[in-house]
Amino acid sequence: MKKSLITLLAILGIIGVLVFYIIGTYNRLVRLDEAVTASWAQVDNVYKRRADLIPNLVSTVQGYAKHESGTFQAVVEARAKATQITVDPSNLTAEKLKEYQAAQGQVSSALGKLMMIQENYPDLKANQNFLDLQAQLEGTENRIATERMNFNKAAQDFNTAIRRFPGMLFGFDKRAYFEATEADKETPKVQF
Repeated sequence: MKKSLITLLAILGIIGVLVFYIIGTYNRLVRLDEAVTASWAQVDNVYKRRADLIPNLVSTVQGYAKHESGTFQAVVEARAKATQITVDPSNLTAEKLKEYQAAQGQVSSALGKLMMIQENYPDLKANQNFLDLQAQLEGTENRIATERMNFNKAAQDFNTAIRRFPGMLFGFDKRAYFEATEADKETPKVQF
């Protein structure tokens, strides 16, 4: 009788440990999944910050370079298109991420052209509003790079956890990464 009771308690103990291990693993996967979602929200936040700075920058430059309307229009259109594309962090596929990234790339390209206008306008280069906005935009671009890196790290941690045992048993879907586009890989042309 004592032997069977000890065996039963041992089996119940092993089952209890396994149940807690499975619950702990599932909860860890949920935590990692939420970390990916939170990282995406931060990426989206810094892109929004950039979109909010653009109208001020365009207005400042427009005051100096009234005949550069094609460049201004391209910046405004790229910003409008980029702010219309939203991505649901719970359904973040590689295709949706590429579409979002392409729209943001168009904004970056248009901003690059806008910044090149300053070379033709010495007064603009010295304008404090322009310098402040340029510094804020530069800081925002650095934040974007940092948050994209943080997002990729969170996605990597999550993807690794769902591919390892026992995480693979729960059926979570892999998260997409930010990847450099062909435009990002091109060397910028600097002309004096």
